[in-house]
Amino acid sequence: MGSNWTAPKIAQHKVRDGKPPLVMVTAYDAPGAHMVSEAGADIILVGDTLAMVVLGYEDTLQVTIDDMVHHTAAVARAEPEAFIVADLPWMSYHISSEETVKNAAKLIRAGAKAVKLEGGQDRITMVEAIINAEIPVMGHLGLTPQSVLSLGGYKVQGRTTNAAVQLSYEAKSLAHAGCFAIVLECVPSVVGKLVTDSLSIPTVGIGAGPDCDGQVLVFHDLLGMQQELQPKFVRSYANIKETSIDALSAFANDVRNGNFPTEDESYQLSDEEAEALGLYGSPLPKSEDPLASW
Repeated sequence: MGSNWTAPKIAQHKVRDGKPPLVMVTAYDAPGAHMVSEAGADIILVGDTLAMVVLGYEDTLQVTIDDMVHHTAAVARAEPEAFIVADLPWMSYHISSEETVKNAAKLIRAGAKAVKLEGGQDRITMVEAIINAEIPVMGHLGLTPQSVLSLGGYKVQGRTTNAAVQLSYEAKSLAHAGCFAIVLECVPSVVGKLVTDSLSIPTVGIGAGPDCDGQVLVFHDLLGMQQELQPKFVRSYANIKETSIDALSAFANDVRNGNFPTEDESYQLSDEEAEALGLYGSPLPKSEDPLASW
């Protein structure tokens, strides 16, 4: 098995050309990757949101390149049909081009087909270095969660004319540098459309309106696995957390009430073997009991 998608193929995928929007969903392990792939998603993003939805951190700044490699490999072992993109985490592409390329290569060796990094004009050198190493790059603009401290929180971006124009400029810079697609996060719909219409490569929106060339949501969010306050752009299609708690509670109750396991859920010996162990009829004499010396 393997993906029919390639970075060059995705780069040509524009809705304005009559193609359907791209579907991207995060996954962090093999079971999740199986489900996302079987649901028909085009792209799996092994996101640094791993830090928050799997590892329990408050932001994405705590996840490391080793964490990302570990979870990317788990996703890749599922051999999904979807194209695998892995996030370069904070401080894995900020120090030097050489270190950036080495970290990108780690994700590719783990099974990713491309890497994603955040930032615009200030990351062009790193983007070009990765692409020069023959590794496809997906960009990420708008709200960049790795910049949460400098942004002062998780805030909608591009809300002024100047900010929208700058965002469009940054997107064109990433496209010119060779990115095959760009994630747009938390920008007004009109800005998402402006940027999308200005590019020859696709945009994938998350809180960027309906006019992007694709949409992405976090696995745990769309399945309703968390009950914390969710961003406006999240739509939950299930309530897996409630369903799971109900199932776990039912198991606990069955154990405590002696209803699990039943005979059907237990392994049995043949009558002959059971009798030999003294489990039927009269107990064996001590001299014949195979357990007497234990």
